[in-house]
Amino acid sequence: MTDTFVPTTAFAVPGRIAVGNRAAATWQRAVITDIRRETPRAATFRLAVPRWQGHLPGQHLMLRLTAPDGYTAQRHYSIASAPDDSGHIELTLDHIDGGEVSGHLHTTARPGDTVEVRGPLSGFFAWPGDRPALLLGAGSGVVPLMSMIRHHRLRGVELPLRLVVSARTPADLVYASEYGPETTVIHTRTDGRLTAAHLEPHLGEHQPPGGWEAYICGSNGFAEHASRLLVAGGQPVDRIRIERFG
Repeated sequence: MTDTFVPTTAFAVPGRIAVGNRAAATWQRAVITDIRRETPRAATFRLAVPRWQGHLPGQHLMLRLTAPDGYTAQRHYSIASAPDDSGHIELTLDHIDGGEVSGHLHTTARPGDTVEVRGPLSGFFAWPGDRPALLLGAGSGVVPLMSMIRHHRLRGVELPLRLVVSARTPADLVYASEYGPETTVIHTRTDGRLTAAHLEPHLGEHQPPGGWEAYICGSNGFAEHASRLLVAGGQPVDRIRIERFG
């Protein structure tokens, strides 16, 4: 389940990263070209999608598997990669116990295997680089936020971007080697959960001109807790975008 609001301005960003509704509604063949382990429970799957028309950082897609007997299973997954013209996209998936799709991809899939994808989907959680962004993520909730960070770096976006990410332990931190000075990492087993003190350096008088567009992604509990902290710190409710799971 997700909470949404309609942004007051249209997205405007240089480069070919928008996509029409017709293209997003069409299933496309995708070939797994690489599988990269991120944590004991998470892996990144790189897909070659020659007819991919682009996406906005923060969007997701639908992935479908079809068994030899015709049975299909499909799930929504956030896109981890920045928009580019490589013909590839990346998805980072947790291995969910009993999960039909994640279980197959983690235990059976190999480079060269084929899946189907449809998208990109949803624009409410997208950040195309048109305003300062404050990102809060927990666990695999960092996946769409990493697409934003990669886009920020790839395009040389000059607007401020900050990430506060939490994971239980260093071993559970997805993309651990990629974080830079824009990121604050919280290891909840030793540091405790996200608090107002973690957000204080980014709120109030520390905000950039015009304030932040805030993006929260994580479990239901994390999303509720993080949004309350932001509002208490003065972040306008209508400038908080939430994507939640679980």
